[in-house]
Amino acid sequence: MRAIDTNVLVRLIAQDDEAQFQAAESFTKGGVWVSTVAFIESIWVLRSFYKLKPKELGTAIELLLMQRDLSFENRAAVEAALQLFLERPTLGFNDCMILKLAEKAGHLPLGTFDKDLSKLEGARKL
Repeated sequence: MRAIDTNVLVRLIAQDDEAQFQAAESFTKGGVWVSTVAFIESIWVLRSFYKLKPKELGTAIELLLMQRDLSFENRAAVEAALQLFLERPTLGFNDCMILKLAEKAGHLPLGTFDKDLSKLEGARKL
């Protein structure tokens, strides 16, 4: 199976360059693998560069998860992180993802200096 990088994921959501969007859509047909690193980086780009608000970001993640041609490296962690993010959007999706990846890997507690993140089950404020 082929794989895609951050830029391809971003183009699928942003659709701000028609030629790149068409190329991304064409390349993903038939299935592509999405690494956790590329996924997290794309979420950061959508939040930082495109200034998506938490609700818009949640919608973008849901849209990516609905794409049948995208195979996520750790889909269960992405879905769990999305659920947590939708419940607690002030945390930020990336923090939710870090916690859920640690949980899925069996490496809790997650040490953090983040006051809000440390309030969640599985996290510990240092």
